[in-house]
Amino acid sequence: MINEQIRYKLVRIVGENIDNQGVVSIEEARRMAESLELDLVLISDKADPPVCRIIDFQKFLYQQKKKQKEIRANTQKVVVKEIRFGPNTDEHDYNFKLKHAQNFLEDGSKVKAYVFFKGRSILFKEQGEILLLRFAQDLEEIGKVEQLPKLEGKRMTIFITPKSAKKK
Repeated sequence: MINEQIRYKLVRIVGENIDNQGVVSIEEARRMAESLELDLVLISDKADPPVCRIIDFQKFLYQQKKKQKEIRANTQKVVVKEIRFGPNTDEHDYNFKLKHAQNFLEDGSKVKAYVFFKGRSILFKEQGEILLLRFAQDLEEIGKVEQLPKLEGKRMTIFITPKSAKKK
């Protein structure tokens, strides 16, 4: 609440550029704010008496938005890269996908590797699990297993996170 919206009889004034901080009537607080060409802003209505500050309200809102934007910009975005295998993946294809996974982990992305079983290939789920465990073992120097191989429907997945993430 600001200026005329504040409906208390007495308020406590706080701030950097105010001479007489303390408990004053609401009319006196409004006059002080008006003389400084600033706004009277209610900070805490739970206190006794309620606490108000004399500030430029638009500037205050702008600074709050700026802080929120800065906080959002500093948060790390988790990128998950997927690598798909078949239960009977050849050695060359496996090595090709392994190199891609190494690059993803070095860049700081998580890797979700999965074996997709089509039709009757679900009979080879042991081969799929062996393939994913071998994949995790080959990447153990730069990544650690977050979730062991798990069969969900026709997919067996494993999650690997980087040990030391580089910032982009």
